[in-house]
Amino acid sequence: MKANPISKEKNVAKFTMEFTAEEFEKACIDAYKATKDQFSIDGFRKGKAPRSIIEKHYGEGIFFEEAVNQLFQQNYLKAVEELDLDIIDSPAAEFSEIGKGKPMTITISVPVYPVVEVKDYMGVEVEQEKPQVSDESVQAEIDNMLKRNARMVTVDRPSKKGDTIIFDFKGFVDGEQFEGGTAERHELKLGSGMFIPGFEEQLEGLKNGDSKNVEVTFPEAYTEELAGKDATFECLIHEVKEEELPKLDDEFVKDVSEFDTVEELKEDIRNKQLENAKNMVVSRAKDAVVSKVYDKNPVDVPNVMVEDEISRMIQEIGQQLSYQGLTVENYLQYMGKDMAEFRKDLRDDAASKVGTRIVLMSIIDKEGIKVSEEEMETELQKIADAYKKDVEEIKQMIGIENLTYFQKDIQLSKVVDLLYDNAKVTLVEPKKIDPVEIKPDGEGASTGKSEDEKEDK
Repeated sequence: MKANPISKEKNVAKFTMEFTAEEFEKACIDAYKATKDQFSIDGFRKGKAPRSIIEKHYGEGIFFEEAVNQLFQQNYLKAVEELDLDIIDSPAAEFSEIGKGKPMTITISVPVYPVVEVKDYMGVEVEQEKPQVSDESVQAEIDNMLKRNARMVTVDRPSKKGDTIIFDFKGFVDGEQFEGGTAERHELKLGSGMFIPGFEEQLEGLKNGDSKNVEVTFPEAYTEELAGKDATFECLIHEVKEEELPKLDDEFVKDVSEFDTVEELKEDIRNKQLENAKNMVVSRAKDAVVSKVYDKNPVDVPNVMVEDEISRMIQEIGQQLSYQGLTVENYLQYMGKDMAEFRKDLRDDAASKVGTRIVLMSIIDKEGIKVSEEEMETELQKIADAYKKDVEEIKQMIGIENLTYFQKDIQLSKVVDLLYDNAKVTLVEPKKIDPVEIKPDGEGASTGKSEDEKEDK
């Protein structure tokens, strides 16, 4: 097979796949072998009639259609890869005259990823907040560390919200004890919302050894046997416990970190939060640059790409819902919508995402942004380090066939960096301070509030 490009106009690529007479004849033989069991010829057992007999009985071209289909299926994607086409939809095909002993040509027209003329993408003006970390944000992380290392101690006082109680309970409906409504020495943090509404609040104010009948009504959205029914729980309190925080001193710091003093720990937290704050404000500024470039370059987004993006978004939403034990169908039922309405709701966002990618890919094409093997290996190594695997394992996880998409992700990252590096960025004071917990790996950041002050980058 020989692939020959013809044209690429209006986001449609046209090319031919040329097959020699020998290639077409081989395809006809393969078609005979694949379909001969479908033919019944007098004097031959089914599937045993020679090709020549079948062709004489049904016509010389009986295997041509199957042969052409096989040639197309076996060679189309090879041709697309050879011609470096980024296709986005199904192709249309035209065939040359077909005959025994003749070569054959298939002419393909297929929509490809749009490339548009992008203008005014350098020197975009955006504001970027100065990275800032507040004392409150640092203290919030210190408080979290203290809470993570707190211990529960038994107290001799009435329980209150936030305390943990150890208690027995027996549940009754209509005077009968019901299955699953009984437990001994159960542990419950008051205010956690682990029990049905109204239950935990009635246990506040009780001390060790106290008993109480808790009266509640099961929600309508509960098990069929108990939904909407009144219930009584006989409860006996064994222990009331409260959280006792450790004292913040150098000894505590030595126990929970690699530092020797409280001040060293605070400085490390501040530095981590500041680094994350820097990354966050830069990321926001990059998003703003990309958004402004897209606004300056409206794109007529192909519908097929929008539909594909909507499907991808729904798949992603479904994955997120699965972590909560839900499905997209559950979500739609709760929202009172059907799938058609849901897809319509997502359309504008999907079109914007696709349009933005088209603009960025067009800039990549115009600027000739490439990804070297070294850059690919570097990015793969980052993933390998994160998963504690070697690069070859990561390649297998991604799939060799998907490395092209991985490469495009790197290209997109590079073009965004290019736009940001050439943007006119004005640094401004943060609008407010919100204490933000940093995660163990250093993620999380905060911004600060100050009077407006601008400084050109």
